Amino acid sequence: MPFKSLETFNTVTDRNVLALQEAKAAGRKVVGQYCIYSPLEIALAAGAIPVSLCGTKNDSIAIAESMLPRSLCPLVKSSFGFALQDSCPYLAASDIVVADATCDGKKKMYELLNDYKPVVLLQLPQIQNEDAALYWRGQFAGLVARLEKEFSVSISREKLLDAVRLTNRLRRALKGVLDLARRKPSPLSGMDILSLCFRASFMPDYEQCIALLDDIAREIANAASAEAQTECPRILLTGVPTGMGSHKVVQLLETCGARVVCIDNCTCYKKVLLQMDETRDPLSELADRYLATHCSVMSPNPHRYEVLEALARDFQVDAVVDLTWQGCQTYDVESWSVKKFVREKLSLPFLQIVTDYSETDTEQLKVRIEAFLEMLA
Repeated sequence: MPFKSLETFNTVTDRNVLALQEAKAAGRKVVGQYCIYSPLEIALAAGAIPVSLCGTKNDSIAIAESMLPRSLCPLVKSSFGFALQDSCPYLAASDIVVADATCDGKKKMYELLNDYKPVVLLQLPQIQNEDAALYWRGQFAGLVARLEKEFSVSISREKLLDAVRLTNRLRRALKGVLDLARRKPSPLSGMDILSLCFRASFMPDYEQCIALLDDIAREIANAASAEAQTECPRILLTGVPTGMGSHKVVQLLETCGARVVCIDNCTCYKKVLLQMDETRDPLSELADRYLATHCSVMSPNPHRYEVLEALARDFQVDAVVDLTWQGCQTYDVESWSVKKFVREKLSLPFLQIVTDYSETDTEQLKVRIEAFLEMLA
């Protein structure tokens, strides 16, 4: 069933690039960000617009391989290829890029990127404890100082709190839409979920985004119960970031007859878990909440298993699929532990898919996915 509010959202977000260019023409600064560990709130408190920069397209990879190893993760290569081609309007619009030292491939790529854009590198600790949170707060304080200098602004505590309130509202609005997929059957497809989250990450006007998301949640909540649909195997997709252009596994799962009801990655559900306490010192709260993000670069990474258990229960899933990009060593190694947890603790079927952005393995993946779904049936 087509939803008018979703169509409106797509129409509005088709203008994201133009809206960003109009905002820049009006004097707004733009902060490009490569990772979910980068705080939206500090950019907003500086009066800037934060935009996502992670590459999700295959067509920028070939040129990146003129400088980067072919064996490197496609996300890193695609991101750098955009810089070499000057083909990403969001990177082109960015006045400064905030980059987090997550995986080895990314942090070495950032050194090369610095020749094309000013980069502020946040040295991400890779353990989640009080000492790490204190250190991470110091990195955020350094980012505040850098943006104040670059943009000739003052980032006050009240501005940070205002930004926290705004992003909390945005994340609640997005969660309100994503949680509609808890229904059986889900009124949203996995491609709906991925497209919506991906497009929202480029909207320069957060108030407009919140209003549109609230409209979607309201319309679907009122209409979904009246829509008769055949229930499909419900899949929880976990693992690496995805986007439009790197969506083939989500699309294949649904083409083969499944329904992806939750996407546990940086593009989708991880975002809505970043709800902040609005009563605390904002920098301390930002450091604590962002550091708690359950990425495979963390060692150990206990929050991933806690989140998987909660999502599998809340979305009543029938199986878990773990997506890993070729060359992403941390997610690839961690997949063994995730498989053991899903099968033994959650008593659910598990499938790991290792692939890249190209279409060369589509038929092979389709055969594997069809066999996996047949087993579920």
